[in-house]
Amino acid sequence: MHNIKEKFDIDYSSFRTEISKRRRSATTRELTKMAYSAPKNVVSLAEGMPNEETFPFTEISIKLNDGSSFTLDERELGAALQYIPTQGYPPLLQTLREFQRRAHAPPLWESRDIIIVSGSQDGLSKTLEAILEPGDSLLVHDPFYPGVDIVVSPYKIELIPIPQDEHGLIPDILRETLRNRKLSGKKMPKIMYINATGMNPTGVVIPLERRKEIYRIACEYNFLILDDDPYHFLHFEEVEPKSFLSLDTEGRVIRLDSFSKVVSSGIRLGFITAAAPLIASIELHLQSSHLHAPTLSQAILYRLMKLWGYDGMINHFKWIRHFYKKRRDIIARFAEKHLNGLVDFTIPSGGFFLWIKVRDIKDTWKMLMQRGITEGVLMAPGAPFMKDSSKPCNAIRASFSKASYEEMNLAMERLGNLIRSELRNNSFINGNSLIN
Repeated sequence: MHNIKEKFDIDYSSFRTEISKRRRSATTRELTKMAYSAPKNVVSLAEGMPNEETFPFTEISIKLNDGSSFTLDERELGAALQYIPTQGYPPLLQTLREFQRRAHAPPLWESRDIIIVSGSQDGLSKTLEAILEPGDSLLVHDPFYPGVDIVVSPYKIELIPIPQDEHGLIPDILRETLRNRKLSGKKMPKIMYINATGMNPTGVVIPLERRKEIYRIACEYNFLILDDDPYHFLHFEEVEPKSFLSLDTEGRVIRLDSFSKVVSSGIRLGFITAAAPLIASIELHLQSSHLHAPTLSQAILYRLMKLWGYDGMINHFKWIRHFYKKRRDIIARFAEKHLNGLVDFTIPSGGFFLWIKVRDIKDTWKMLMQRGITEGVLMAPGAPFMKDSSKPCNAIRASFSKASYEEMNLAMERLGNLIRSELRNNSFINGNSLIN
């Protein structure tokens, strides 16, 4: 591993688009930032903020499932319903900085920063749009989360797919792909997207030594790692995975965290941790779009984290990890019961999904999207998760996060019937004898 340096030596300007470089800060946003950090004796007439006395809400009380509760009273609620600096609600920002230091212990922490976004998809789009120009390339593991493709496809970004095995993205193929690309004189990628823990859709958790090797390759070929990690605390391993952020001695990792899976999806909050210059670029983009993530959500999350503390948050994560692990085990049993001999799947090591590969059927798209709903079962076909979604794919992504156990059992039974029916139809079309 590379030695820790006094500061990051990377020239981050080479990882910014021309549009990103041309962005300028909004004076009104900078004034809001100054007002929040100014001494109490400063009188500000600079911001166009509405008067809190006009807000119709006077109190919001929150009751938690552990029996505890808290209230946002008139004073605190006024701040929670008001404009704030783009980077985030200052008390929550500080709490998240402390959380990241404790959870990941990133090298050279003082050279990094955090920005709060409206969910990790917001962070994903803002990050990729700040770094990728039209015609650039993006490294991805194949299959991968399709929310990436909907961000980059309008820019005609070349996706460079790296196959994965049962342990995730394969470093040897990554290195060989980059070596061949360099020898052929092709444009080299500036960034790689990776979902290392509870990978969507496969549920893989990349082992530590493989993470280290991927990071060494990033240093060797000078690209950034966009680590989208919403399932970091939803792994089912005995040992807590070490994040790419904890390995990052050169300032190459942009980490996306989300509260959607571990607190609430509707609260629409996530946060980005990265080298300070990269965070500054993303902040300028946010200033030009939705100004800041919802203040009320940030104030509620801050009070929750303050009430529970670090240990309380970790205990909550352990509880939901146990909750989802039990559901994973149950859907796997139902799949074995109803799909035996029809499919192959590996028990996921984290996340929300069972990645199923159907035998003797080349493409699951029509089977699921055209016939599945009429047969009373809806699952995600595998094609949208592949680099080329137009090609046939025999995979299915089944979520075990929300459906009841009874619904899971029924879904797997109906999927088994659907597959058998599809095989019979294919056999009839091909002129073979019908399958019993």
